[in-house]
Amino acid sequence: MNNEFENLSEDTLKNKFLTFFIENQLFGISISDVVQIVGIQEITEVPEFPEYAKGVINLRGIIIPIIDVRLRLKKEEAPYNERTCIIVTNINESYIGFIVDSVNEVTEIYEENISVTPKMSADYVNTYITGIAKIESKIVLIMNIKKMLNERELEFITNIE
Repeated sequence: MNNEFENLSEDTLKNKFLTFFIENQLFGISISDVVQIVGIQEITEVPEFPEYAKGVINLRGIIIPIIDVRLRLKKEEAPYNERTCIIVTNINESYIGFIVDSVNEVTEIYEENISVTPKMSADYVNTYITGIAKIESKIVLIMNIKKMLNERELEFITNIE
């Protein structure tokens, strides 16, 4: 699958983030992690997948496991609509799609505008929210999409035969 952004240099992509909504919260991921954005489509359920893994789609002959970010973040399930999108990423040589409520925009966020995520308690570790940025009057939670799944989960959902 061709990465829509593959012709752009690393420097061009460095401070660019794709922002999207889950509920009313704005999240951002590095544009370099994004392969493609597609509208919601028919998802084939896979038995024994975890609840947050909705199944798979066939995108131009490639079978892609689909994760509902809303469910992964332990939010309430919501019906999909015309604004619901799938952000296709490439994690460890495997394509994975992440369902989001809606895509907002690609924006520049510089490192100096990103604060570290506050520590909640010693036993709470958030591996995928890596920072908090302020863009105008909006707060954006910066997410490392590659850490949304641990190694075991990633292996389980990508080993579809």
